Parts: sequence; structure tokens; C-alpha cells
Amino acid sequence: MTSGVTADSQRVFRFAPSPNGYLHLGHAYSALLNFDLARQCGGRLLLRIEDIDTGRARAEFEAAIYEDLAWLGLDWERPVRRQSEHFGDYARALERLDATGLLYACDCKRSDIERLAAGKQGWPRDPDGSPLYPGTCRVKPRRTAREVLAKGGVALRLDMRMASTLAGQGLMWREFGALPRAERSDPAAPRGDDGEGRLVPADPAEWGDVVLARKDTPGSYHVAVVVDDALQGVTDVVRGKDLFAATSVHRLLQRLLDLPAPNYRHHGLVLDEKGEKLGKSVASTALRALRAEGWTPADVRRRIGL
Repeated sequence: MTSGVTADSQRVFRFAPSPNGYLHLGHAYSALLNFDLARQCGGRLLLRIEDIDTGRARAEFEAAIYEDLAWLGLDWERPVRRQSEHFGDYARALERLDATGLLYACDCKRSDIERLAAGKQGWPRDPDGSPLYPGTCRVKPRRTAREVLAKGGVALRLDMRMASTLAGQGLMWREFGALPRAERSDPAAPRGDDGEGRLVPADPAEWGDVVLARKDTPGSYHVAVVVDDALQGVTDVVRGKDLFAATSVHRLLQRLLDLPAPNYRHHGLVLDEKGEKLGKSVASTALRALRAEGWTPADVRRRIGL
């Protein structure tokens, strides 16, 4: 497994929010954990604005990100990388995948796939619960990624079977997050928070033919995040466990694009009173709302267990 981390290299962490809403306690946990880990090892902390979805990104939300993080006491390196300023990087990655025949144009909408899966017992679903794409457009004549994105109106999908064959065996990542409870009950199981971490086998096929670009986004989250991490020299990706399964796709793309593999740590999520994952639409948990109520950064740390 290729890794960008060596014994004598300075470790690089990053916090990468999307400016499509106000930061909440869950974001604070991830940001502070990255900050603390970077400080403990004498590493660097980067802030990246993931605004590749220009239709949802808002300038006021980006400004609030800087304000909230500064209030929490965080500092980060400048300049900040904004994805909307680097579309060319993602286009070049897509063209490289396309040159090996791994991409195909897809005219199907999400509603088309959901309609096909509705009422059909046993329809396969991805780790997020969405019905898997059946490959309707995979057999159509191929067009280059540049042609597809220039014309708009369609998506680019990764031919997962072909990609997995090309990537070969032994695809995995090194995980430093806490083990699932079932595994922790086994005293012989390797821990995820020790000096070595544990190797996790990647299974990108469970996502099916993932979308890597749409007419309104020149590169999907999967493409942008692996390209950005590589270009910024990120050695440690610390993020919520809701992205644990997506790491399989990221490791596949890293191998296909000859990019280094960071170490990963998927942390627990901050939940609301009902045990649900926090969302940006829940105004009561927004950091700016809590600050207005008189909360201090120390109060935030106590609430999230840091």
C-alpha cells in the first residue's frame, strides 16, 4: 500500500467543511480534533473550503466558517484552498481515468433509479442506503470526458468492474479510529488507536458505478477529495465515521491515479437528544446560535467530550 506518511515527515491534517450551511457541534468536534492532533505531533493544520457544488455554496456561510473556527481558538495555514478555484485539477484527473476507458456517460436521473428499485425486494443498495445503479448506460457508445462535460446534461460514472480489475488485489487503508464494538470485544483484535493502526480491506464495489462528475459539478466529492489531499500533501485524514465506507472509493481512485494514501481516523459523531446525526438545518446546534446564547469555546469542548 502506497502511503504519503514516512517516519521523518511532518504530518499534515485538514478540516474541510462545505459552505452550504452554518457549522454545528459536529463540525466543531472534527475541527478541534484535527487541531489537537496536529498540535500534539508538531504537525500542520490546513483549512479547505469544499465549495465544488457551486449551486449550494454561499459566501455568507464561508465567512461564518472562518468566524466560528477563529472563535473556537483554531489557527490554520494560509492561503485556504477553495475547490471552486481548482476545477482544472479535477478535470485532469477525470481525463486520466477516461484515457483508460474507465468512465462512461450516463443520462439516468436519480429518480429513474429509485423508480426502478421501488417495490423490488432485494434491490442492492450502497452503504448510504441508495439503490445501486443497474448499469443502463454502461453499454452505450463511449464519449470522452471532455465531450461529456462540455455538452452538459449528463453524468460521468466509473465502470466499477473494470476499475476494480485494473486496480488489482490488496486494496486497503490504515485506520486509526476506534474499532466497532463487536471487534473490541475480541482481545486479540488489533486496536485502531495505537501507533500502528489497523489495515482495513477496501470494498469499492459495494458502491456500484459511482458518479464522478455531473453537469453542475465538474468533479464529485470523491474525485475532489483525493486530488486535493494529494496536492496538499495531507498525511492524516480525520473525519466522521459516516464517511468510513466512502474511503473504499477514495482508495480505489488513489490507486488508479497513482496518488499517495493518507492515514485515516474516522471518529464518532455528535448526536442530538434523539440520537440522530446533527445537520446544518438544525439551527439550535449551530455554533453561532450557541455563541449568541453565551456559550464559550470551553463549553463546546465539554459538550463534545474534548
